[in-house]
Amino acid sequence: MDASLGVTSFYPLFAASTPVTEQIQYREPDGTLVTLMGMRPTERHARERGEPWTAADQGPGRYLTFPSAYFQNRTYGIEIRDHVPAGKQLIEMILIVNDGTFDGTTFSLFRNSNDEGVRDFGWALNTGFDNPNRGGKPICTAGSRDCKISFDSYWDVPKGQPHRALKMGDVIELSPAQRMERYGDGMHAGEPVPDSLRGKAVVDGAGSRYYSFEQLYVVGQGLVPWYGVAPRLNSAPLPEATLLGGATSLSYNYSEEPMRVFQQMANNIGIVNSKRFVQGRRLFHTSFLDGKHSEHPDDNPVFAAHVGQLGPRFNQERCIACHTLNGRSAMPGIGARLDTMAVLTGAAGSTGANPLPDGTYGANVQQRSRDAGATDLSVSVASYQTSVRTLPDGETVELQKPVYAFKGPVPAQFSVRQASQIVGMGLIEAVDEATILALADPADRDGDGVKGVPNWITNPENGKVHLGRFGWKAAKATMRQQIGDALLKDIGVTSPVFPSRGCQRLDPDCRNATGATAISEAELSRLTDYLSLLAVPAQRSLRSGFPNDTRVSPEHDVNPGQIVRGSALFAQAQCVACHTPQLRTGSAHPFAELRNQTIRPYTNLLLHDMGPGLADTLAEGKAAASMWRTAPLWGLGSLKYVQGSEQNVRLLHDGRARTLMEAILWHGGEAAASRTRFEAMSRDDRAAVIAFLSSL
Repeated sequence: MDASLGVTSFYPLFAASTPVTEQIQYREPDGTLVTLMGMRPTERHARERGEPWTAADQGPGRYLTFPSAYFQNRTYGIEIRDHVPAGKQLIEMILIVNDGTFDGTTFSLFRNSNDEGVRDFGWALNTGFDNPNRGGKPICTAGSRDCKISFDSYWDVPKGQPHRALKMGDVIELSPAQRMERYGDGMHAGEPVPDSLRGKAVVDGAGSRYYSFEQLYVVGQGLVPWYGVAPRLNSAPLPEATLLGGATSLSYNYSEEPMRVFQQMANNIGIVNSKRFVQGRRLFHTSFLDGKHSEHPDDNPVFAAHVGQLGPRFNQERCIACHTLNGRSAMPGIGARLDTMAVLTGAAGSTGANPLPDGTYGANVQQRSRDAGATDLSVSVASYQTSVRTLPDGETVELQKPVYAFKGPVPAQFSVRQASQIVGMGLIEAVDEATILALADPADRDGDGVKGVPNWITNPENGKVHLGRFGWKAAKATMRQQIGDALLKDIGVTSPVFPSRGCQRLDPDCRNATGATAISEAELSRLTDYLSLLAVPAQRSLRSGFPNDTRVSPEHDVNPGQIVRGSALFAQAQCVACHTPQLRTGSAHPFAELRNQTIRPYTNLLLHDMGPGLADTLAEGKAAASMWRTAPLWGLGSLKYVQGSEQNVRLLHDGRARTLMEAILWHGGEAAASRTRFEAMSRDDRAAVIAFLSSL
């Protein structure tokens, strides 16, 4: 290995022989294609807004929501057995229930694209899963493969015309809707039951009837993310270039819920992995003070195992509180406590190679306390230093830099970091080290002024040296380390990664702690699974086929030509020297969903010196104070919806930039030449670059 990369040897995260957790697709010897499609409960349909299509906006739909009790007994999947590649006219679909019993599950297929009356929903084939071993009743139980349907022709044809033969490349929309075993109905019809339980699920007394995701299946290929084309948002595969997260990418959303796009499962998620996903999500939303879920706290059961586990000092009591709807930190106003952000600290003389804890704070400021009489250690923005940048064509842009106020002592070294959106983390972990290191150029051999160096991190669990990938300075090597670090520093909760709160104070013996940790190994795995399997929204660079009498949703009101031009200008400015447009994940990650994916994160995951303007005073590993990991750009365009408004979006590590323009103008050091090229563009060209970034 090239010693200029910083180490002479390291350990890859995943061995080449790593088995997959769950198969999601395979071919049988005769050519039959088998696809395993995971599902979770939703409340309404994919194209169903909060109002009829032709009415004025009355709010979002409820397609991407998570209903009460979503995390228990309600995930399932469909095994799609496609015999068309084997030369047969047959597709079979088998219902696979993860837990409990379903009673009355329906299945709709082939959206009626030729019916002018079909808008919100409407399908040519409406059927259900009947069980021949239960007297033909629609009763389907976990562990059974008895509930299935099949069809031998293509149903989406003009009214009055016969079905035609199935062929390779046909697109079929799939829309299952599950019903659970319930009191006083279905298999329990006629049985005496209190009114308070009638219609409730037998397994847990919660809701019993749900919809699920509307997926697009391509015959001979499998599931694909989709978007709506003319004349009535008919389903069509999204072009590969728009799939920022590869096959995990989230389809375009037509229920007007852009604020929820960071919370969804990977499009290609497996059946059992859908269960792992919702279980991990529950923990991400759980309060470690009272055990309540952040959504439907009076309906969702309390997570009793985690009541009272909140640390004596902390910043927030649940993971989701720092990541607004899985997005970024909420940016408080001047004087308000920065308790959704991280304030990392170090003592005088602390270095990246030898971090020293601050005598008051340890490794970070935990700004809140469970003891009402405890010392106030709040950190806030006291004011902003402002400056005005005048571009060559005369346009002026105000830049601001925060000035911080500490209620406690001002640490010798500190760095304020906002929480980032959490989509795509599993894909980043799945990229092979060789792919990332091939982009490094520590000696600037090509003479472009851009280096790019890796950060090397010692795994706190086993002492092995890994390539850093996560965090603003790539100071975390694994998902487990990133999660364990956040649990400890932000919530005061221990885990197998950091089993003692002494780790927050950099106690060298902290990993020798004995006894149970607040988060068990199984729960740490659930959190890791959840974050790994989050979908990345597809690039919104295409016009959708809304009918002429229908209002176009704001998130889909895009200018494709301007976006294409902005992408070209972004490359011409050499922004792609750091923001690498495309990477390929490796073949060794435990999740098949993440293997061999062509992704478009616009990052090289390397460190770059961004100049003194963005420097703080804290080093991490090989990352000096002015060095930052190239931040992935996927999800940028969704932030204004996820954060609640454009005014709530903050960019760069400390949230100083209010707009994409400001963020670009703060780029210095290795990025200074690209910034200068951007500044020299015409106003229209700069707007095109911003439009491109806003489509990601």
